Amino acid sequence: MKTIAIIDDDQYIGDMLEEILKREGYDCLRAYSGTEAVYLLSENRPDLILLDLMLPGLTGEEVLKHITGIPVIVVSAKAAIDDKVSLLSEGAIDYVTKPFDIRELLARIAVHLRPSKNIPSSILSVKDLKLDILSHSVSAGGKEIKLTKTEYAILKLLMLNPGQVISKSSILDRISADTPDCTETSLKIHISNIRKKLRQVSDDEYIESVWGIGFRAIDG
Repeated sequence: MKTIAIIDDDQYIGDMLEEILKREGYDCLRAYSGTEAVYLLSENRPDLILLDLMLPGLTGEEVLKHITGIPVIVVSAKAAIDDKVSLLSEGAIDYVTKPFDIRELLARIAVHLRPSKNIPSSILSVKDLKLDILSHSVSAGGKEIKLTKTEYAILKLLMLNPGQVISKSSILDRISADTPDCTETSLKIHISNIRKKLRQVSDDEYIESVWGIGFRAIDG
């Protein structure tokens, strides 16, 4: 069983992560401050670390300097590109911005804990349409498709649930963290724009409208 250390002073986030990770079959260690994290890591060697930056005591940046040979995913509200580049250059293997999609975080954890053959891929597929959760790239028939942030969030949600009809209200609720300005009216426009971009590279149809309910990714 793989062990993941959660280093975060936010009790709610830490408890949520621990509950979900244990449900996924991981063991968990906890630290609530930078100082506690350094002590924890001196006594234990987890397989992966989820590290917040804004910690009491030592900061996450300072804690990172004490970590060698263990993959670290920074999970932080700091969203500036400079912060991400700096932490990645200093040893972190990945950077996830709060608030985050738990399914995306689980996919990133799974990828970084390979090479187990049972670890799921980070690539979502519907027919020849592919979406890479890690690189945020989308392609159909091998041809890259450029999507806006909102279009990407909508398509990712549909592809995470292939063949399942998702109501408009559910889509709006589940992408609200990434796209708070999206409305039911603009959702239809975003779906239309996604379809246009897909049709530019493929004759196949990937998204179906279910009248009066919502939309679904056509699986097969």
